[in-house]
Amino acid sequence: MNCPRCYSPTRTLETRGSAAAVRRRRECSSCGYRFTTYERAVPESLEVIKRDGHTQPFDRNKLQGALVRASHKRDVDPRRLEEIVERVEAEARGAGGRIAAARIGELCLDGLRELDHGAYLQFAGTLPDAARSAS
Repeated sequence: MNCPRCYSPTRTLETRGSAAAVRRRRECSSCGYRFTTYERAVPESLEVIKRDGHTQPFDRNKLQGALVRASHKRDVDPRRLEEIVERVEAEARGAGGRIAAARIGELCLDGLRELDHGAYLQFAGTLPDAARSAS
């Protein structure tokens, strides 16, 4: 990394890691200026492959909303719904950032089947026939 003042190379004095970022104290080898940098991982964008083949960005809020609607007036812990969304995201990341919409439906049905039969049926009723028959 170059110095923000004189653009000369810098050296790292100290590195500290945390869950959110890596903090580095740096010093310019030319002018002696000291400064701090933070390194954060940029989350990869996830895509959903629709039935017709086109893709769209994965929207965790949209999925969360569908699960909440399916479990409306049911005794389902919202944290368990969040776990289902996280499971879908983890599988998408594991598959290189792309996941089929039908697979999302399957994962949601599997999660809801364990939680609440009524929410499972409600969610299954919102899926296209092809996705419903796959599960």
